[in-house]
Amino acid sequence: MERPCLELADVVRACGPALPMQTRRTSEQRRALRDVERCRTVALGGHVERCAGCDHTRVAYNSCRNRHCPKCCASQQAAWLSREAANLLPVEYHHVVFTLPAEVNPIGLQNPTTVYDALMSAAAQTIREVAANPKHLGAEVGLLLVLHTWGQTLSYHPHVHGIATGGGLTPDRQWRSCRPGFFLPVRVLSRVFRGNFLDQLREAFTAGKLAGFENAGAFEAWVSQLQAKDWVVYSKPPFGGPQQVLKYLARYTHRVAIGNSRLVSLEEGRVTFGYKDYADSARTKTMTLEGVEFLRRWVQHVLPRGFVKIRHYGLLANRHRAEKLSVCRRLLLALACGLPVCVSEPEVRPDRCPQCGIESWLIGERFSQFGEVRCRDSEDSS
Repeated sequence: MERPCLELADVVRACGPALPMQTRRTSEQRRALRDVERCRTVALGGHVERCAGCDHTRVAYNSCRNRHCPKCCASQQAAWLSREAANLLPVEYHHVVFTLPAEVNPIGLQNPTTVYDALMSAAAQTIREVAANPKHLGAEVGLLLVLHTWGQTLSYHPHVHGIATGGGLTPDRQWRSCRPGFFLPVRVLSRVFRGNFLDQLREAFTAGKLAGFENAGAFEAWVSQLQAKDWVVYSKPPFGGPQQVLKYLARYTHRVAIGNSRLVSLEEGRVTFGYKDYADSARTKTMTLEGVEFLRRWVQHVLPRGFVKIRHYGLLANRHRAEKLSVCRRLLLALACGLPVCVSEPEVRPDRCPQCGIESWLIGERFSQFGEVRCRDSEDSS
């Protein structure tokens, strides 16, 4: 498929130099801007591919492989999904969303690693605690969490999407299912989540890992304000089966703040992009921002270096995962799903030659980021 007419890289090239120098940016944010701008250009080098059937040639530039780049997330996503498919159980899956109150946003921007860790940890702890309670389920569930920090208009909106098995292993190694169409009570999840998150922030503040407060009194006043609020935990209807779970994961796990397909135009330094207005029946609308403001919003969603935004807990935790899933499958009288993963992304280039239709390509000249030829006519094929 053809490359979109407008890409995030075009916006970075046109408006990036105008970003105020006095604006503080982390090394990861500076790197993300640089990588997106150079991705799949001669700046990163590449190679020439020659069709084995008709000698048609094409130039393939190297990818930046930055996890915030909309052109690189598709290939990373496909590899991850093929591994994740093996962990699916033939049970009902539920989608739960944990959202932080807006009052946390300024602290999150100042302390991203601390706040994001607390958010994901508190969400996982909440589901595991409530699910383990005999009053609700009394079992250990499998849980996958994905961190998102953005809203549709690139606003700062930290939240976690959770995918949980509709049942789990009891302490005596029996499978117990949730009621059909129901996971766990959201009111209970909301209260427990609020307590767990604030407890973790208290620990971080005591350890000196939470900036933004003049003293302990200011911190406790802020916490008291948050304790008086009702926190939002949303439980969506369950997925129809493992295939629907994979389709959802394909859309959400490696999603970046904005994809190239949402960009509409770049004119006179102003960027127009599409978004869904969920306050208006999810209607598709457009918004226009100054290019500098657009990039300012985008860079605030660049994650801290080394931060893991996709995490597994319970039955899906790395430790003892194979053993626990094997027990679950035996109890469910089912084998591993082994479902095919089909991901289609516009940024993935076709492998078929446009001249003769052959899918075999030979790698010819390789060139470095300086345009120098490194080797010629290798026998590798892709």
